[in-house]
Amino acid sequence: MLTSAHLSGRDGEIEMKKDVLEFLSTVDNARRKADAEVLLTLLEEASGYSPYMHGSMIGFGQYHYQYDSGHQGDFFVTGFSPRKQNLAVYIMPGFTQYQELLDKLGKHKLGKSCLYINKLDDIDLSILKSLVTLSVQDMQKKYECKAHP
Repeated sequence: MLTSAHLSGRDGEIEMKKDVLEFLSTVDNARRKADAEVLLTLLEEASGYSPYMHGSMIGFGQYHYQYDSGHQGDFFVTGFSPRKQNLAVYIMPGFTQYQELLDKLGKHKLGKSCLYINKLDDIDLSILKSLVTLSVQDMQKKYECKAHP
């Protein structure tokens, strides 16, 4: 359960976390909400970044990208969303280089950069934490990553 201890830090970080906590309070499914609270702590620890809202997703860190077409923008380094049908964890580098960890993770499905989990009881949380930590490190090697302003 999230407490006021999760609201420590600078004023901007406190406001961002309040927004995240307000969003999580709207999750109807009790199990999904509890799992989201666990993911909030896990991803903050694994990434080293404070959480913030990015639409209906909770992001950690930020990087700037630019495609060959000229399209550019900012996005989170890692994040998650407690969706109605599952939990989506965003592993931005994709999954090609993490197959060994995925083999040990437990029950999940993959999209291009999305790891879909029905419930956290289905997976090994220490493996998920390692996966997130490695993906953040890989993003930091490729992009200039920073805390969300």
